[in-house]
Amino acid sequence: MSGIIGKKLGMTQLFDVSGAVVPVTVIEAGPCPVVQVRTQEKNGYQAVQLGFGARKATRATKAEMGHAVKAGLESAPEVLREFQFGGDAAPALGEKVTVEQFEVGIKVKVTGTTKGRGFQGVMKRHGFGGGRASHGATRIHRAPGSIGAGTNPSRVIKGKRMPGQMGNVQQTVRNLRVAKVDAERNLIYIRGAVPGPVNGFVFITKQ
Repeated sequence: MSGIIGKKLGMTQLFDVSGAVVPVTVIEAGPCPVVQVRTQEKNGYQAVQLGFGARKATRATKAEMGHAVKAGLESAPEVLREFQFGGDAAPALGEKVTVEQFEVGIKVKVTGTTKGRGFQGVMKRHGFGGGRASHGATRIHRAPGSIGAGTNPSRVIKGKRMPGQMGNVQQTVRNLRVAKVDAERNLIYIRGAVPGPVNGFVFITKQ
C-alpha cells in the first residue's frame, strides 16, 4: 500500500540521537479497512479504497451502508479515500491497513483541508503592506489600492489578489519525513507541520 488515512491530534516534540529537538505532528492513522479494490481489467487502473472511522447508522445512507456491508464492515466509514498500489497482489476486502507499513526516515506527502479563516482583507490574506498612515490618508490604511488596468483592457485581470475567503481549501505538503511510528497506539509522528486543524482528517502517501 502507498498510503493511509488519519486524524491530526496535534503537535509535540521529540529528541533525536544527538539531543536536538525535533518538532513533530502526531497523527492517529488507521487501522483502515479495505472497502473496495479497483483493478486494471474492470476499472482501467489499480487502486484500493480505504475507510477510516465509523459513522452512526442514523447518519449514513442505505447506499453507504450497503457499500460497507460488501466489505464485511458493521458501519459505514466516516471517510473514504483511494490509494494506488503497484503490487501484483491486491489486498482483500475488509483487510486492515495499519501504520506498520511506514518506516522511520521515509519521505511522505500529507494532504488535508486548511483551517477556514472566513472573509479576510488583502493584508492578512496576501500580505499586502497597506496604505500610508500619514499625509492626509483617510480610511485607506488597509485598502488594496488600485485594481484596474486603465482604459485598456478596462477590466480587472483574472487572478488579481483581492479580499475574499481565506483557508478551507485542500493543501498538500510534500517531502515530510516520518520521525516515529507507534504501531501499538496506531500513531505516526511526522516531522514538521501538516495542514488542517486538530481532529481534521489527513491523507498520508509515500513518495
